[in-house]
Amino acid sequence: MQFLTTRLMERKTLFVDVLLPLRLPGTYTYRIPQEYNDAIAVGQRVVVQFGAKRLYSALVRRVHGQAPAVEAKYILSILDASPIVNERQFELWEWMARYYMCTPGEVMAVALPSSLRLASESFIAIHPKFTGDYGTLTPQEAKIVDALNAQQVISVSQVSTITGSQKVMPVLKTMIEKHIIVMEEELQQRFVPRLATWLELAEEYRSEAAQKELFDKLERRANSQKQLAVMLRFMQCSSFGQKAIKKRQLTDLPDLSLSALNTLIGKGVLVPFERAESRLEEYDATSDPLAIQLNDEQQAALDTIMGSSKRVSLLHGVTSSGKTEVYIKLIAESLRQGGQAILLLPEIALSAQLINRLRKYFGKRVGIYHSRFSANERAEVWNKTMDASNDGYDVIVGPRSALFLPYHDLRLVIVDEEHDPSYKQAEPAPRYNGRDTAIYLATMWGAQVVLGSATPSLESYYNATNGKYTLATIMHRYGGVNMPEVRCVDMKAAAREKMVRLNFSEELLEQIGRALDNKEQVILFQNRRGFALRLECEQCHWVPQCAHCDVSLVYHKSTGSLRCHYCGYSIPVPSECPACHSTALRMKGIGTERIEDDLAILFPNAKVARMDLDSTMQKKRHAEIISDFEEHRIDILVGTQMVTKGLDFDNVGIVGIISADNMVSYPDFRAFERSYQQMTQVSGRAGRHGRRGRVLIQSYNPGHQVIRDVMSGNYQSMYNSQINERRVFRYPPFYKLVEVYLRHREQQPLNEAAADYANALRQHFGGRVLGPEFPNVARVRNLYIKKIMVRFDRTECSAGKLIMWNEAEKLLATKSYGKLLLHFDVDPQ
Repeated sequence: MQFLTTRLMERKTLFVDVLLPLRLPGTYTYRIPQEYNDAIAVGQRVVVQFGAKRLYSALVRRVHGQAPAVEAKYILSILDASPIVNERQFELWEWMARYYMCTPGEVMAVALPSSLRLASESFIAIHPKFTGDYGTLTPQEAKIVDALNAQQVISVSQVSTITGSQKVMPVLKTMIEKHIIVMEEELQQRFVPRLATWLELAEEYRSEAAQKELFDKLERRANSQKQLAVMLRFMQCSSFGQKAIKKRQLTDLPDLSLSALNTLIGKGVLVPFERAESRLEEYDATSDPLAIQLNDEQQAALDTIMGSSKRVSLLHGVTSSGKTEVYIKLIAESLRQGGQAILLLPEIALSAQLINRLRKYFGKRVGIYHSRFSANERAEVWNKTMDASNDGYDVIVGPRSALFLPYHDLRLVIVDEEHDPSYKQAEPAPRYNGRDTAIYLATMWGAQVVLGSATPSLESYYNATNGKYTLATIMHRYGGVNMPEVRCVDMKAAAREKMVRLNFSEELLEQIGRALDNKEQVILFQNRRGFALRLECEQCHWVPQCAHCDVSLVYHKSTGSLRCHYCGYSIPVPSECPACHSTALRMKGIGTERIEDDLAILFPNAKVARMDLDSTMQKKRHAEIISDFEEHRIDILVGTQMVTKGLDFDNVGIVGIISADNMVSYPDFRAFERSYQQMTQVSGRAGRHGRRGRVLIQSYNPGHQVIRDVMSGNYQSMYNSQINERRVFRYPPFYKLVEVYLRHREQQPLNEAAADYANALRQHFGGRVLGPEFPNVARVRNLYIKKIMVRFDRTECSAGKLIMWNEAEKLLATKSYGKLLLHFDVDPQ
């Protein structure tokens, strides 16, 4: 009877609901082959057929015994021995899909490293267990096996050509079930461990007597002296408690003979073997975080945060106040409790200084995660974060994408520079805010959240002053260093008095010259890259436009081209105006390239460098520029907002803001807040160690309230004026905003669809619907764009978003709008 019960259990039919990395609603149900019943688990990747001839790696979301209404396809294989995604990750993805109005598959596609996903084209190979018996094969199967015998590996699309049929997936599925073919392993698991070749002595040479005999033999033969040198070096390297050494410890030596080494391997004296090694650099801790001595303000802030009963704390500390030391103390406490910690940074590539300080205290327990790593490096960080052993990572430093890693015991989340707009993802979906997602993730784990900034976002400061968050403050610089002196140059008056040269006021040039004479360094901030913002004909005012976007082309001197910053379209600089054939073409506006060029003329003996998107395309170029500036190999650093973010230099005497007006005049309700934040942050790079720094702001409107607040360092004044405007005009933090972007290749159907959708929304929300209207850039990559914005009271936002989603589904189901693209942006930045 027991045997019969066991057999019935073994034959039980199970199904899985799987999540696909596609823009599709919900999950899809597949049947589990009975031989996989005991191997399947939630969080594993499985290979499934989706559509006529596509294979995808999907994640198992649920295992159950409930058959769907229609016949379910079988899963084709299981890719993982154990789950790679845990339940809390799934819960986070599902919350993000609901809140940011996208699908869970879109979140999965962003969250999972590409090396853990199948390639878009799938491949097959002969199964190792296939006996080669053609008698059991159908004619189509025999053709496929013949092709595999000839080529070893073929793609699914090639199978269609070989068989002359488009419907090949049923045939392949049957062949997989019959163990005739298998999916090509390297593409199933694209993460491939890095292997290093190691060398060890063969078994017969490990005794002391055998080694003596070997060396005597090599010494007696004149033609074996190079082999003797290799063996001596091998024994020397392996004498430090190692039985084996890496082969490159020998091959990297310039005076060692590679042929002699290969001869010893060929004779079987040295035995090579491969061992997996990390692609990631490892560091040993050199200092104890307990040794950090906090000043009274830092200690008070730390005590406030650690003693708070609230989940979230806002650490408002002026630039160079020592927030990092507070972070390190908090991380040390989390590790002492056996947990993990995340430190989020707006741009990881610019944070080498902070990362080095963390490694100093926590060594190899620190893992770095960001997009400039290779796919295999990111997968390795993923695996080491999931690893709860001593070899795993306990401290993760990264940008917003670090939130997706598989944590096993998260206790602390720190969001540094929490105000930074880089935390908001623009493309693709999910268009999430890293700060807000971090708070939700921490809530799931019961972890503590610390938001740190010298210039907090209005939303965070409002929550702190209204009791939702704990507020901790550090209002003085560490070590008693004074805040920089900030002055504003009236460019209108300077131009009138002929006191402007090449976009620089004479006062700024004088201050730069004085700093260079004093062996101090200079940072100049201009939030526009390129050489000139546009080229313009002085006769007819023609301006070259992008062929695919509704924007003018930016001149880049380094490439000698005019380039679109939206789609990358570029053209050579024309010799004459194509409209009137005039040769009077003039550059208008200034970018970082132009400033760098002008400085080379004005200060020919100074070493000038530029840090913007164009100059930092290479993987480690950020770090090289920062290192050169730290080591005083650069005198003047010109940059975009990259130079405002958390950099700590000891010798910056003067900071210049080339054009403040571009920031404060930007058409956005956050323009004044952002302008204050950027100018204050870049000002904070001056005078961080020793003598007081100086900041010069160039503006044609020096009386602007934001500029006055920056000069006085008065965050409270900026906050009070902006929060009152937000309350009156119904903007965040008092209301929630959701923007809808509709895109189409033709204007007329776009206008019609946008009007229909806006009218449908007005039936529900009335005057809270604004638009449709064209955004600042009305066409990008040949797609015309219209925007609709809806304001929600904070209590009704969830229900309102559901209505917007349902109305969008109805719109997209309309045949005449078949090519319409639509996406939502919740809490736009």
